[in-house]
Amino acid sequence: MSKFNQNQSIKTVNNCGQPAYKMADKEKLVSQVLTSFFNESKFYGDNSEDMQKTIVNVIKAEPEFVSKLAIFARRVFNMRSVSHVLTAYLAHENEGKPFVRDTVKGVTVRGDDVTEIMAFYINTFGKRPIPNSLKKGINDVLVNFDEYTLAKYKGDKKSVKMRDLLCICRPSPKNNEQSEMWKRCIEGNLAVPVTWETELSKNGNNKETWENLIESGKVGYMAYLRNLRNILQAKPSNLQTVLDIIQNPDRVKKSKQLPFRYLSAYKAVSDIAGSKVFDTLENALEISVENMPKLSGTTVIAVDVSGSMDYPVSRNSNVMYYEIAVLLGLIANKICDNSLFYTFDTEIRKFNFSSKTPVLETIKHIEYGGGTNMYLPFKEMLDKKIKADRIIILSDNECNSINWYSRKTVQQMADEYRKKSNQNMWVHAIDLAGYGTQQFHGDRTNIIAGWSEKVLDFINLAENGTTNLIKMIEDCDYVQ
Repeated sequence: MSKFNQNQSIKTVNNCGQPAYKMADKEKLVSQVLTSFFNESKFYGDNSEDMQKTIVNVIKAEPEFVSKLAIFARRVFNMRSVSHVLTAYLAHENEGKPFVRDTVKGVTVRGDDVTEIMAFYINTFGKRPIPNSLKKGINDVLVNFDEYTLAKYKGDKKSVKMRDLLCICRPSPKNNEQSEMWKRCIEGNLAVPVTWETELSKNGNNKETWENLIESGKVGYMAYLRNLRNILQAKPSNLQTVLDIIQNPDRVKKSKQLPFRYLSAYKAVSDIAGSKVFDTLENALEISVENMPKLSGTTVIAVDVSGSMDYPVSRNSNVMYYEIAVLLGLIANKICDNSLFYTFDTEIRKFNFSSKTPVLETIKHIEYGGGTNMYLPFKEMLDKKIKADRIIILSDNECNSINWYSRKTVQQMADEYRKKSNQNMWVHAIDLAGYGTQQFHGDRTNIIAGWSEKVLDFINLAENGTTNLIKMIEDCDYVQ
């Protein structure tokens, strides 16, 4: 039977001083990587320094795993900054150097991935010497960049520019044409690319500019989501084209957006948009999570909306951790044969949501705040004699209270439920903050981490003994 970290039972305390279990470095790193924007504060502080220590420990033990994790994070979970950090550390540590070239290739989805990797390396480890493995990996990518890519991501205002990479790495051009192109890049003479950024800068953020940009077809999917408020305020006559693109099934699937990106767009336009725009974002979210495997039997979904979850996922984001928890909980609710949906903090609240419940509209009505009393869902299940096949808990795992009437931890509450009601019940604990501890361990326990709807795939996979998150990373090769 395949379980994630089932034997980890070394006791510790969490950030609240309450009982928890340590995570082995490998599992801890996965949790940190898939739930973190690097160098971003959280309710209990920025865990970036601890993450870097964990990265080094895992590279020394299993460097190939760190390489695969970097590529998995970038390609599957669409996490950028942490993939750059992992790549730079692989280049710095002797054990990681043999895997750097494949890693650079795997995490490079757009032109500025390589400039960001080099910038992090220099800022962290200094300019001299730059490892040959990193230079060779970047060279492998640079030779495939066309002039548009070099110009779009030239990075004039960045600490490491595209021309810096050419000077540092000194790639060998494939032909005279490429040699001349690189020379123009170093001299700053590349043709100015026509992008939505350059057009807005040149012509202004107005109706005519947006009409021309939309007509040109040169605006990317993510750019439409991020600029939706600007577009609505500009009132272009071809706005429907934008809405059609946002909810186009092929574009949705290809974009690989994290679900909370739709929530962020929804919140950004909530005061100026009408039902057509809201429906478009809801449709896009529905498309992004369709065809997910169904969960048979009865599922209890328990969502942490405590005070520690009321914190933005990054300094530039309008999305809170508790909103991601509710979002993923509502997505899970859509794939259950039978479900009971709860939120918990100091108290527990039951909601009667159906599979047709609109996700984005519902989130703004959820109350939040209070302590993280994770024992409450288990007490509710015991008191109401709920026969559950599984419980899905979405939380930062920072319990700050144990069961007040029995002094039992949440693990002991889960054990009690199994003993009294269903010995085969699964606990699927989805970690959304990556602080490095877990509340559950043992048989039929599945610790998952991440902000992507893909974390829900590992529920069926674990229960069927097929695979788990760690094994998926280990077994798959995402280098194209």
